[in-house]
Amino acid sequence: MERTERNLIAPITDVNIEKTQYALSHWLHRLQLKLEHLFLQKGLILVLIGFLLGRALILGEITPFALPFFASVFMMRKGKAGIAMLALIGGSFTLSADVTIFTFLSIILFLLCYKLLQKLKLDSIRTLPILVLVTSLLTKVGIIYVTEKTISLYDGTMVGVESGLGFILTLIFIQSVPLLTDKRRKQSFKTEEIICLIILIASILTGTIGWNLYELSIENILSRYVVLVFAFVAGATIGSTVGVVTGLILSLANVTSLYQMSLLAFSGLLGGLLKEGHKIGVSVGLVIGTMLIGLYGEGSNDILTTLNESLVAIAIFFITPYKLIGKIAKFIPGTPEYSAEQQQYLRKIRDVTANRVAQFSTVFQALSNSFSEYGYPTAESVEKDRETDMFLSNVTERTCQTCFKKDVCWANNFTKTYDYMEEIMHECDSDTLQYNHKLVREWDKHCVKSKKVINVIEQELTYYQANQKLKKQVQESRKLVADQLLGVSQVMSDFAKEIQREGENHHMQEEQILEALQAFGIEIGHVEIYSVEQGNVDIELSIPYCNGSGECEKLIAPMLSDILEETIVVKKEECAAYPNGYCHVQLGSAKAYVIETGVAHAAKGGGLVSGDSYSTIELGVGKHAVAISDGMGNGERAHYESNETLQLLQKILQSGIEEKIAIKSVNSILSLRTTDEIFSTLDLAVIDLQDASTKFLKIGSTPSYIKRGEKVLKIQASNLPMGIIEEFEVDVVSEQLKAGDLLIMMSDGIFEGPRHVENYDLWMKRKIKEIETKDPQDVADIIMEEVIRTRAGHIEDDMTVVVTKVKHNIPKWAAIPAYNYQKKAQ
Repeated sequence: MERTERNLIAPITDVNIEKTQYALSHWLHRLQLKLEHLFLQKGLILVLIGFLLGRALILGEITPFALPFFASVFMMRKGKAGIAMLALIGGSFTLSADVTIFTFLSIILFLLCYKLLQKLKLDSIRTLPILVLVTSLLTKVGIIYVTEKTISLYDGTMVGVESGLGFILTLIFIQSVPLLTDKRRKQSFKTEEIICLIILIASILTGTIGWNLYELSIENILSRYVVLVFAFVAGATIGSTVGVVTGLILSLANVTSLYQMSLLAFSGLLGGLLKEGHKIGVSVGLVIGTMLIGLYGEGSNDILTTLNESLVAIAIFFITPYKLIGKIAKFIPGTPEYSAEQQQYLRKIRDVTANRVAQFSTVFQALSNSFSEYGYPTAESVEKDRETDMFLSNVTERTCQTCFKKDVCWANNFTKTYDYMEEIMHECDSDTLQYNHKLVREWDKHCVKSKKVINVIEQELTYYQANQKLKKQVQESRKLVADQLLGVSQVMSDFAKEIQREGENHHMQEEQILEALQAFGIEIGHVEIYSVEQGNVDIELSIPYCNGSGECEKLIAPMLSDILEETIVVKKEECAAYPNGYCHVQLGSAKAYVIETGVAHAAKGGGLVSGDSYSTIELGVGKHAVAISDGMGNGERAHYESNETLQLLQKILQSGIEEKIAIKSVNSILSLRTTDEIFSTLDLAVIDLQDASTKFLKIGSTPSYIKRGEKVLKIQASNLPMGIIEEFEVDVVSEQLKAGDLLIMMSDGIFEGPRHVENYDLWMKRKIKEIETKDPQDVADIIMEEVIRTRAGHIEDDMTVVVTKVKHNIPKWAAIPAYNYQKKAQ
């Protein structure tokens, strides 16, 4: 019984704890929102800043902070200028009546001068610092003259210093006040904004001079707390900068605490260097700085007080939520939080772009579906029946409407009459009616105007056939457009997926590469890894000036090949222009296979312009294409057609559209752009350089041959030449090539060129088999020479033969076992 009660109590307790944690978290979130609303929107933070700046002094008598702060708030947040003015006057009242009068009169005079500038239509933002300088100068001079009736040299100097500081502080506060009061700001802080913000914070701390808590200076506690926060957030550089600026301004307010600048600067430097130890490391830095500088500044008597002030600052620092510190870090460049924020922003932009591209892909796919004619066999049959009805209606309107036997044929024998006329229509359409004597005799018996009906059917059939041909062209065009839209949709879909592919974190690989290369004795500036995907490695690094010695190709690439277990080669190298610079190198995966090509071609009759064109195309996705096009006839026109075919094909293939759709698009362009009987053949082979798999697409072209040792394989497909018809199916023949294979592609001038040969295929296979050389250029030359010899040296047609050899990609330099050197170094 006790065990059962205990088991029941445990889950209830866990649920209560979770509810309590949720309620506490919700309450803290609401408290945070209320505080943000109170401080930022209601302007409480301006009241606090204004009060402290109103009582801030420099050199014991100069108060340059009040008027610049009011002017900045008046320009940036005019609705909160009233409470800022009251806060400044309240702060100055804690000092003396003279300071209060000066603050009040300077603000009133500033508002009057501002109204005057508005009437003169001057730019208030640009003239604001000058306006503050003039206002402060006139107010101070007026007060001194009224009270003392004379102005001494010392008074004039101090007035000039105070007015000049007001001018400078206005420039600073214009940039720094919005940083503390604008909740909607998303951009990171610029360097000058960070400095201005530090000066503003130090100026605010100046207002706490003279405040003590159990003999501990509030000014020292808060200044050290600020240094701790910035050192923890941004490191040694910003930490020491904050310490120097804060200490300098506080020492101006109180000359006796000049050593505080050294303490804060040294503590910021140490804290930033120890930030890897988190809050404890930064705090240790402050303690060390306090003990070292405290002994120098105050001696051993007051070191305990100074140390206690640092400990209180550390205590406040420890209770500061990480969430608040993280918010500050997001705005400072160089921090991990800032980088994460930027990555999040870039990721958002990337996702928006990818989604937009995906939406376009969906639109194109929907358009493709709307143009496609597939999937509607029922609608096609219904449409065909309707067209037959319309055709026969036109015939009967011209023949049966005036016939006296109309009711007998169509009312009593509708089905029989309809079937006869439909059969006659189909016989006339196939031009076989004259041979179907039985149908003619039966129709003569059935219809009294049989001859006239047949003549009308033949006449109407001419329009019907023209209409059918037009509809077929429209359907073919729709299908072509549908295929092209689908191809564009697929390309955009792949592009959207490529955009959304998350970049991987390669810090471990970068460190591994750096350690291995440094253990080998190679100095590396930096390493950036963009991809370590098999077959798609992409690495960039920099090395000291190499003077063109090939260090990357001979040492670094072989070592990376061993580390990544894949052949790595230098893709691009930019050597430094001067000896002290760095060379930038891009390395990537080597292809498993490489292509070597040989070409032989000749124009008809030994002319200069051939109707054949050929091209080798790098598709940029690890594929290599070889293409031959033969234009109709010879000469410039044929050359233009064949060359245009290859140019169009190359551009469409490189865009990423599938090969079949690309060929259909080229065919459509060739067939629609001219009414002349112009066409061209296309012989295309697309070789994958990673596995040597090959796709052959032949449009009206001659066979291709693969020579593998003593074997000769034939690749053939049956398609009409391009441009003859608008709609055709592309046959794709796939074949697996091997290292050492010779792929021989040729135009019809080569294949059908030999004279007195009955079987061109057998003759070509025999000649290819007899060739002993493996060099592709020699093979091409030999085949060309053999064909021309059979013609007694005459070239009867344009001739082109392209021979492609597939070879294993053997790196120039062997892999270097980097791990061995790394172990030796350890």
